[in-house]
Amino acid sequence: MRTVAWLAAAPAGHGVPLGLWLLVVGALVVGGLASASPWLRRAHPHAWWALAGFPVAVARVLWTWRRLAEVQNLSVAKRSQLAVVNQVVVRGRALKLVKPKLSLPRWRLGGLEVVVRLHPGQVPEQYAAAAEAMVHAWRVFAVRAISEKRGFVVLRAQAWDPLAVPFVPQVRSAGRLSAVVGILETGVWWRVNLRETPHVLAVGATRSGKSTLIAALVAQLARQKVALVGIDLKGAMELGLFERRLTALASSRAEAGPLLDRLVEIMTGRMARCRAEGVRSVWELPRLLQPVPIVVFVDEVAELFLMASSAEKNEVAQCSTALLRIGQLGAALGVHLVVAGQRFGSDLGPGATAIRSQLAGRIAFRVLDKGTAEMVLGDTAPDAVDAVQAISADMPGTALVSDTSTGGFLRARTHVVTVEQARKVAEEYAHLAPGLDELWAAGGGAA
Repeated sequence: MRTVAWLAAAPAGHGVPLGLWLLVVGALVVGGLASASPWLRRAHPHAWWALAGFPVAVARVLWTWRRLAEVQNLSVAKRSQLAVVNQVVVRGRALKLVKPKLSLPRWRLGGLEVVVRLHPGQVPEQYAAAAEAMVHAWRVFAVRAISEKRGFVVLRAQAWDPLAVPFVPQVRSAGRLSAVVGILETGVWWRVNLRETPHVLAVGATRSGKSTLIAALVAQLARQKVALVGIDLKGAMELGLFERRLTALASSRAEAGPLLDRLVEIMTGRMARCRAEGVRSVWELPRLLQPVPIVVFVDEVAELFLMASSAEKNEVAQCSTALLRIGQLGAALGVHLVVAGQRFGSDLGPGATAIRSQLAGRIAFRVLDKGTAEMVLGDTAPDAVDAVQAISADMPGTALVSDTSTGGFLRARTHVVTVEQARKVAEEYAHLAPGLDELWAAGGGAA
């Protein structure tokens, strides 16, 4: 402050150099950011990253790259490391190494990325092995090495755990039959795309985030020209809130059986239409002939298979058979399943196991029993069974999500979409809900 006062009090005939003014102002700005950085990072992490975190991280990346590349054996020698000394071939380490060429760091939401040109003979796995060293050198949360183009590797650094500081995007529509429901541990949006993964299985204990996921899906799918069907075996206490946007709603197994059979009949009509047009799926039909896609939400799926007496055996068989047929044929006919429940174990019978094999999209929130974890994750990622049981109760919405690109799993966290918010969206777009008879006629069933 004394410096500023001195500059202000300088005699009019003795002008202060512009460089000195810029130096003082720059020092004040940096000092202000430094003093406010802890508060800003806690309250507005993305603003902190843009103003202070990213410039400092860029400096660290550029300053440490040469030394990091040498220590991690990513640098190479210009000349051969073999030499002849007194007719003896000697192998040694070159004194002058050439580091891999690094691009200028580019800003990303909550992180940065740099592109590295690989030396001949190098592979991306070498950079993936050095990722942990980069984390410590750059003081970031995580670094991932991704090869998007031959001869290059992209290093993506995250400043913090994106699941601990979720960021809600303003997404009204992510595309037909697609919804952005959260964020992945890689820092990208968690997108549920039913065109890529036609059927989804989501399990989780009470207050683990399962209901939030369903609310997020309804809030975005309700805006699209799709038919939403609900089967809620808790007396429709959950899905009943969105009833005005639903084409049909079943609140008991006695109602679910006929409804599922009706959906199978609609699928049969669509098969006939595809056969008549000489195509293999409804997506290959001319655009004007493509029927409205159907998304079937099944909540508390275990109730479909539980039997209190032998008299309920026929109901269970009816529901499981219809669900299995939808799972097997629905992807090509525009009928998709989102099956959810608190538990989904092998003790529910062979019907549950058969249906599970058709539900390629797996989402596992915190579960309380190992049987459910093994049923959902054991057939695709056995090492994730323990991880899903270790999810902390103080981070609701955290889940393990199947990664269709690698066949493994990623950590993810849902955005907070309240049931009330989803209900308002469902009421706003209630006019988009077609009737069952309309779906039947549009699929060719009336012919």
